[in-house]
Amino acid sequence: MREILTAGRYFRRKFGCNVYKAPISILGFTCPNIDGRVAKGGCTFCENESFSPNLLEKSSRKFYLNPDSLDNPHLQKQLQQIRSQYKYTKTKLEKKFGAKKFIAYFQSFTNTYAPIDTLKTLYKEALAQEECIGLSIGTRTDCVNDEILKYLSTLSKDKEIWIEYGIQSVYDETLKAINRGHSVKNMKEWIIKSKEYGLNVCGHLIFGLPGENQSMMLDSVEASIDMKVDSLKIHPMYVTENTALAIEYKKGRFAPITEEDYIDTLIKAIKMLPKEIIIQRVTAGIDDASLLSPLWCKNKHMQMENIRKAFLQNGLLY
Repeated sequence: MREILTAGRYFRRKFGCNVYKAPISILGFTCPNIDGRVAKGGCTFCENESFSPNLLEKSSRKFYLNPDSLDNPHLQKQLQQIRSQYKYTKTKLEKKFGAKKFIAYFQSFTNTYAPIDTLKTLYKEALAQEECIGLSIGTRTDCVNDEILKYLSTLSKDKEIWIEYGIQSVYDETLKAINRGHSVKNMKEWIIKSKEYGLNVCGHLIFGLPGENQSMMLDSVEASIDMKVDSLKIHPMYVTENTALAIEYKKGRFAPITEEDYIDTLIKAIKMLPKEIIIQRVTAGIDDASLLSPLWCKNKHMQMENIRKAFLQNGLLY
């Protein structure tokens, strides 16, 4: 029986206690293929205001950081967001899971897509929170540079620093189909460079993207291994309202992956991985009326039961 190295096991072995991520969503962060810098409309699976008048009305009052400007009139509000969100999640995780230490997880949108001085201020505030031992920063490979990576590398000397990249697929035709806005070449260049800076890298993969078969999905796993990522998050492609993918689905142009095919691909992927690669996620779903398909993604608890059962049958302990 092979024990999968989960994030929980990794952190307990390294820090001797339960370590959990405290998600933080910062007012102002956006994405270069939403704001039009590299593309418009965002990824096809991303819920976007251009497909919903209600969202557009709500978002018209949003403030978006200008990646070229140091002027940030909302900085104090952003710092307060960090403090309040971190404190709320910390208290909740302490009570529910006995968490002792925390990673501040900059999760929503692209969390390096801002001037370096703004990023330093936000990251410093997060690291100053009680029992915060590090950062996990969700971003895109076309939204980092040497200055940012060098700064994060400096932080990593004393803190647990992770950078999370949306790999999704290593096929350019797939990235184009989902309107990703960058190339596989760009992705590989900056993941490899992040590793050269000594950073922990987590790659996100989606199984069931438009036009992909199992062989292509597993190619993305193999490429991630070759890029020497430290961790992976894997989840199925599901369709929600207010997305470009929803339009394709309703027209019969996209069929989501079945649960059986997803679990089969997931097991093959796990067996390919070196034992030292951490698995931070094996599925995802949304228990929400906005979910169109597949309906098996609606019940996360049932998904995990089915995955664990299949893992055990294949000699894997999650």
